[in-house]
Amino acid sequence: MGKTVEFKRPDGKSVNGYLTGDKGPGMVVIQEWWGMNDQIRGVADRLAKAGYRALVPDLYRGKSTLEAKEAEHLMKGLNFGDAAGQDIRGAVQFLKQDSAKVGVTGFCMGGALTLLSAVNVPEADSGVVWYGFPPLEYVDASKIKAPLLGHWALHDQAFAISGVDELEKKLKAANVKYEFHRYDAKHAFANEIADTKKLDMLKYDPKAAEQAWKRTMEFLDRNLKK
Repeated sequence: MGKTVEFKRPDGKSVNGYLTGDKGPGMVVIQEWWGMNDQIRGVADRLAKAGYRALVPDLYRGKSTLEAKEAEHLMKGLNFGDAAGQDIRGAVQFLKQDSAKVGVTGFCMGGALTLLSAVNVPEADSGVVWYGFPPLEYVDASKIKAPLLGHWALHDQAFAISGVDELEKKLKAANVKYEFHRYDAKHAFANEIADTKKLDMLKYDPKAAEQAWKRTMEFLDRNLKK
């Protein structure tokens, strides 16, 4: 459905991305730690079918993997502050050229980056976080002005639900407009190929995924289309 595009970061450097959708509000879609693969491009295509222009920035600069050890290596090599404040901000600014409102969504590592983007990308109009958060000392909730939606797994071994509780306290204290949902599921419950990784910590849950996507579309409709 989509095509490869090049866009500029605020510092003038170029980044490639996958762009899909013709018109409507914009959505920046942030990868899991596996990289920019067919699964995350499929998420962008899903948003395009729902009436959004979706852009997946290539944070790993062309690299992706099927192996958890290599994914961990790639993720550890990523400068999260640079990815949020430059790559993702550049993607939001690129979409804003033709879309009045732009949101950010991400999964796992991308969820953590979505939260960092809420802090560091003032142009973003909403954020949808899927089971991922950064170290909470990096979340300056006073800078978050856009509404947030969060989907969390109660049995998440990668991002403990206790951390979500602490994050929620920070958001409440700063009067951030947010909506969190907790699911009786494991990490990556919305990734339809999670089970192919054969990792005990991952489990696709179609019912939870369907409910989370319904809530996501309603949230985006309220915050980006009106």
